[in-house]
Amino acid sequence: MKTLHGKKGLIVGIANEASLAWGCAQSFYEAGAELAITYLNEKAEPYVRPLAEKVQAQIIMPLDVQNQAQEALLFEKIKQTWGHLDFLFHAVAFAPKKDLQGRVVDCSREGFLKAMDISCYSFIHLAHMAEPLMINGGALLTTTFYGGEKVVEHYGIMGPVKAALEGVVKYLAAEMGEKKIRVNALSPGPIATRAASGILDFDSLLQLAREKSPEHENICTRCVGDYARFLVSDEAHLVTGSILYIDAGFNIMAI
Repeated sequence: MKTLHGKKGLIVGIANEASLAWGCAQSFYEAGAELAITYLNEKAEPYVRPLAEKVQAQIIMPLDVQNQAQEALLFEKIKQTWGHLDFLFHAVAFAPKKDLQGRVVDCSREGFLKAMDISCYSFIHLAHMAEPLMINGGALLTTTFYGGEKVVEHYGIMGPVKAALEGVVKYLAAEMGEKKIRVNALSPGPIATRAASGILDFDSLLQLAREKSPEHENICTRCVGDYARFLVSDEAHLVTGSILYIDAGFNIMAI
């Protein structure tokens, strides 16, 4: 069903075909959405542009979320092309390897601030830029992980960072609700993406999730995409401020 027919959406965070954001982009496209897709830099472009073309993205532009001049150009292009924006999907996270793989208590100031800036503040600023274009309301969607709620071994500094992001989701939802802009976070189980490759012993986490979840399965990017498609559609018009699990039930288990 074309539940997103006529909707205009911005996707930030595709790195390659294994990306969570790519699975979501496919679901959005199949539901009828018109998409704008960003890539990090020239090195990333050859991996992202062919994917963006597969879903007939009308806008394909570079975006480093630490570069606010690039953000301004992107949103101006969206305004000129579409005149408005219906939804934004944010799947961006980063921490320097040394800080990510070390103890939280040993994290450097620089590493912590960079992780917070890229993984958390970027969502705030993208929401700020998107708000004036969501003239008919809209949906903002980001991605988190269970390690923001409970301690997950080897998740390190990203745990506190994701906890902050989840707090941001709730506050943005409260502030933007009067404009009919909904804000939610998807919390998928572990998925073998490029971002996940920086986590120590990630294969063991995948195995644990498969063994302990009620459905005994690992999820895929399209599982997340199908839920994301619902959340940015009009069918979810009263769903906001939520952290929504897609993890085969792993989060309900006492491990």
